[in-house]
Amino acid sequence: MKILHLCLLLCGFIPAAFGQVSGRLTTAAGQPIPFANVLLLKSSDTSLVKAALTDEKGAYRIEPITPGQYLLRYSNVGYQVFTSAPFILTAAQPQKDAGTLALTEDTHQLGEVVVRAEKPLFQPRTDGMVVNVQNSLLTKGSSALNVLERSPGVMIDYRNNGIMLNGKSGVMVMINGKLVRMSMDQVVSLLNSMSADNIEKIELLTTPGSRYDADGSAGMINIVLRKDRQQGTHGAFSITGGYGWRQKGTAGMNLAHNTKRTNLYGSYTYSMNKTYSDLFITSAQNMPVLGGRMEVIAWDTTHQVQHNHDVTAGIDHQLNDKTTLGANVAYNSSRSGSTTITNAGYNVLPDSLLQYNGIVNGHNRWQNLLSSIYLEKKLRAGEQLNLDVDYLYFNNNNPSEVFSQFVNKHGSQAGGNDSLFAPLQRGFANTTIQVGVAKADYSRQLNAAVKLEAGIKGTYTRSTSTSRIESLINDKWVNRSETLNDILMKESIGAAYTSVNVQLNPATSLVAGLRYEYAHTRMDNPQTGESTLNRKLGVLFPNISLSRKLGEDAELQLAYSKRISRPSYNDLASYVIYSDPTAVYTGNPFLRPTITHNIKLGYNNKGYTFSLLFSRDKDPIIRYQISQTAAANLLYISPQNMTYLNSITFQANVPVKVNDWWNMSYSLTGALYNYKVVHTLQPVKQTYLGHSFNFSETFQLPKRFSAELSGWYNARSYNGSVKVDGFGAINAGVKKELNNNAGSLQLSVTDVLRSFSIHTQYGALTREAFDIVNNVFIHTESTVRPVFRLTYARSFGGSGLKSAARKEGGAKDERDRIRKE
Repeated sequence: MKILHLCLLLCGFIPAAFGQVSGRLTTAAGQPIPFANVLLLKSSDTSLVKAALTDEKGAYRIEPITPGQYLLRYSNVGYQVFTSAPFILTAAQPQKDAGTLALTEDTHQLGEVVVRAEKPLFQPRTDGMVVNVQNSLLTKGSSALNVLERSPGVMIDYRNNGIMLNGKSGVMVMINGKLVRMSMDQVVSLLNSMSADNIEKIELLTTPGSRYDADGSAGMINIVLRKDRQQGTHGAFSITGGYGWRQKGTAGMNLAHNTKRTNLYGSYTYSMNKTYSDLFITSAQNMPVLGGRMEVIAWDTTHQVQHNHDVTAGIDHQLNDKTTLGANVAYNSSRSGSTTITNAGYNVLPDSLLQYNGIVNGHNRWQNLLSSIYLEKKLRAGEQLNLDVDYLYFNNNNPSEVFSQFVNKHGSQAGGNDSLFAPLQRGFANTTIQVGVAKADYSRQLNAAVKLEAGIKGTYTRSTSTSRIESLINDKWVNRSETLNDILMKESIGAAYTSVNVQLNPATSLVAGLRYEYAHTRMDNPQTGESTLNRKLGVLFPNISLSRKLGEDAELQLAYSKRISRPSYNDLASYVIYSDPTAVYTGNPFLRPTITHNIKLGYNNKGYTFSLLFSRDKDPIIRYQISQTAAANLLYISPQNMTYLNSITFQANVPVKVNDWWNMSYSLTGALYNYKVVHTLQPVKQTYLGHSFNFSETFQLPKRFSAELSGWYNARSYNGSVKVDGFGAINAGVKKELNNNAGSLQLSVTDVLRSFSIHTQYGALTREAFDIVNNVFIHTESTVRPVFRLTYARSFGGSGLKSAARKEGGAKDERDRIRKE
């Protein structure tokens, strides 16, 4: 409450010591000119004081400004530069409304113009970092997941289908500011099917403010889709063909029609991917159900074919100068089939031999719908109200068939003719999630130095999950009782926040916010009516950030935030998925939410960024840990809570401009981790150093060629009691802009050195269930053959020189917590 009192006191007592200048730019026909340059200059010597860009409606505001005599200069491609008459700001009259100005078109004919992106690939900001996706030559034909794995501080856990940010797994993913309320492996599947061609940027938010949901102890990843505001009718298409282990392809098109008040847009992308992975496992364990101590050697190979469809559509309509109404929808569907072949040899000491041969045919079909309606209302100058209503639907159907042979050295069936070792088994898994969200956000510029933001939000989620494994015994399908799961989960989350942005002086600003969230989670068995979970949790989340400019180009920041990671729905559910005759994947209804405290110190100077992040996690959630049943006949692979996780993380981003045609960017994340694990047979504390490294080099070559070389490496890390060795990859691409606006050709190569393999170890840190000590070597598709992609892309319609712009759409906030059945 002390922070809230401080915010209110600041609102009431800080004087309006600094001024502001505002206005609007239009064409001669009255259409807004978005993203035009507005410069505030000293009238005495025309030296630059501040700069701003107009928004999508042509409006701009420059603040804070000290008293003095100034003039304004406006410029935009395709228009004549205009300079205003001088004006004076005083303490008595600190504000200047420049009104609406119509710029004059530049009628001179231009020769061929080549526009090169000015934004760097990695761009720092106060609460994290922005990856400008379209500035990478490797984007075309890639998926959103491919882009993420090349981003600073991000690690994709391909074995467990997870995403880690700065070495921590409590990450929430957003699309256009809306939380993806699915389980992490379903999110990974969604991002793997989403074309990067449709992404404008990715925001890696390590210390998000109070207007964002408090979910995500490690932070948030916000994927912002492309949305063109260019006037007229225009579009673009691209087609990609690729080959690695097998063929792959992507084809997509986007189209927009924008008038003075109405913007219509849509896109469609289809992608197909035939891929491959294999696992080699060596293990020693004590499995009583198979005879005791044994040594195991196993090899898994998986062949998968995936077909994906992505559709987006939307409309924005400006009802009047102050009100905009909009709606959009994004639909994704995926259909994949996979075949996993397992061959395993069991040497049961001292001399008993068992052989397991299995084939698992999986069929995964899912569809995801996100729809939004929103209203933006400018109440008066500096005051705005946004209303959003969202509906999200997700369905995942994942049946499988298991054909297995488990025999002893004499060729006779081992283990008896019971459900555990039946040669024919089949699995059923289905999840349906529906989410409704309503929110209202209010902002007001109280004076030149103080801005207030506040909002409320309500989220209701209903999730049904059904799964089971059946075994064929004596020509009858019999349920394995330990694998039955039928769960109905309902969750309501109410939230309210307030935030105050205070300009203490021209060099110092303070943001102080407070968010309260109350969640009620209920989980029931629809068949029996039995309640397995009824949890109520209300938490207050403070957030404060102080920034200080140290000259024209340098800035120092200090921030504190408190966050939460709630267990995903399927992490809590007691679902079961077949792994092998003695192991299943399942949930954990006893999981506790993670509470995190973060303190961040950052320094920026001319694009160079350095930061220290101190983090304390209570009850961090770790996935894919192993435990055993009381009867010691079945191995559970499930999520667990650690006792704590403490970390100190250092981040550095260093851009280097060698010359006009060669630019480099290097990012390093290093951390010291300390944590405690208690779910293993022998609890353990662990301290270790981890780091990750990213680099990107771009080259502007003669004859409209360009090239890019990039790479990433994640050093050794731990996921609870599981050790993961370092791994990485180097990628390359070359692009040719064709003459006469005929489009572009682009060739990219993923994992040039075929180095993307992963080695994990169980039992290397402490004593595990069944005394397992094993090594798992995971080889991805590119270790067999680098993945080559050739893309042709072309734009058509308006040139976009006068008003090209992109905008984040709609409401800001929802979707992430479920888990693939």
